[in-house]
Amino acid sequence: MSTYLTAAFYQFVALPDYTALQAPLLAVCEQHHVKGMVLLATEGINGTIAGPPDGVQAVLAWLRSDPRLAGLQHKEAQAASAPFYRMKVRLKREIVTLGVPEANPNTLAGQYVKPQDWNQLISDPNVVVVDTRNDYEVGIGSFTGALDPDIKTFADFPQWVAQARADGQPLAGKPKVAMFCTGGIRCEKSTALLRAQGFDEVYHLEGGILKYLETMPEADSLWQGQCFVFDERVSVGHGLVPGALELCRSCRRPLTEADKASPHFVRGVSCAHCVDQKTEAQKEGFAERERQMALARARQQLHVGAKLPAKNP
Repeated sequence: MSTYLTAAFYQFVALPDYTALQAPLLAVCEQHHVKGMVLLATEGINGTIAGPPDGVQAVLAWLRSDPRLAGLQHKEAQAASAPFYRMKVRLKREIVTLGVPEANPNTLAGQYVKPQDWNQLISDPNVVVVDTRNDYEVGIGSFTGALDPDIKTFADFPQWVAQARADGQPLAGKPKVAMFCTGGIRCEKSTALLRAQGFDEVYHLEGGILKYLETMPEADSLWQGQCFVFDERVSVGHGLVPGALELCRSCRRPLTEADKASPHFVRGVSCAHCVDQKTEAQKEGFAERERQMALARARQQLHVGAKLPAKNP
């Protein structure tokens, strides 16, 4: 059976010539049959790519041939089917949208904390622990005692910080703060936001939740539940073992068995979280997409008209 390698990576690094990297990076990916999405901005690079293992490694090697990206770290996952069907390299103002220009991780990022040291930090009663992820991610798992800002998107985080700094709120008086996210990119930028606002002691989990779950023995873990991931695994637990959640193809939320038991759940079309947010025309489009995907699977195609890669004996 063919095996696809998925690699997720990011690095905050000054790339003033980021626009010039777009075309050659796309060409290298296409040359090696690698697909996915990469974002480029003056503040750095953020991407997830997938394809033949040697092709993915070739793309990563090409990126690291740039001295500025020589230390680029990535996380790997295996898949039996292609996670992406096209390759895009996009130019952006930010590699993760916060909307606060002065929050520059290249100059203001907080202190990294290794997974093996994380438990001690967040167990300190004088430390405020903040989950910087979206509400639907927090809903399926988080660290014991962590604050949930209850945000819809990361761009809402600055507003939460402003409210949390008011008298009597958790960030009043600029306490010691520890923040975390899935892979590290959002919490790293969050630390820059707080430091730009005068917080002195700000920490973030190096490698994010995924590195913690990969390296921390479950018996010693302070993590509860599952961690949402932005690929076909949907969620993972300790040891990065895939969970049992399914993705709503309409709103991209992770769904439990209880969610799928809802009368509003129609596979590929809607769930209880988004049924009232989509027009009938959108639902019809989703239903047609689901029908076409089912037809493609029956024909052993990636999509109608495109054959699946030949299987290895």
